[in-house]
Amino acid sequence: KMYQLIQKEMVAYFSATGTTKSAALKIKKAAKGKLYEIKAEDPYTEADLNYDNDDCRAIKSKDESVRPKVKGTVKNIRSYDVIFVGYPIWCGKEPMIIRTFLEKYNLKGKKIVPFCTSGGSGISESMKGVRASAKGAKVQSGADLTDSSAAGVAKWVKKKVK
Repeated sequence: KMYQLIQKEMVAYFSATGTTKSAALKIKKAAKGKLYEIKAEDPYTEADLNYDNDDCRAIKSKDESVRPKVKGTVKNIRSYDVIFVGYPIWCGKEPMIIRTFLEKYNLKGKKIVPFCTSGGSGISESMKGVRASAKGAKVQSGADLTDSSAAGVAKWVKKKVK
């Protein structure tokens, strides 16, 4: 018997305002993968994202020891070969809930493909935290997909799922 190896993709994303969700939907369409929203047990409010307030949750998330609780669990994460992980950039890096999410699973051997949406700082400062949290995974170089077209995203996805 011949068995065909079927690679399965998942697009896991955290989106507080909908911008990252929009990028995640473009990836889902291109990769034909399963979509999974990373949700905080204590949802983020508009006040939590108010950068004019130095005490807001988004700014406090610069503290790398913070691990916001994630609501729910990915069923059968073992069945995915490629996991796209998306997030907004807060204060130059990934929200700590991304680390909570990655640290929750055994990702050994999985291909992790980070993507972000950003008001200007890009993805580079977040890569160290993603690599450290996705133990044993093959973390690929990520991309800032803030203003990417569906066609641009599709082209990028094709390179990442090879």
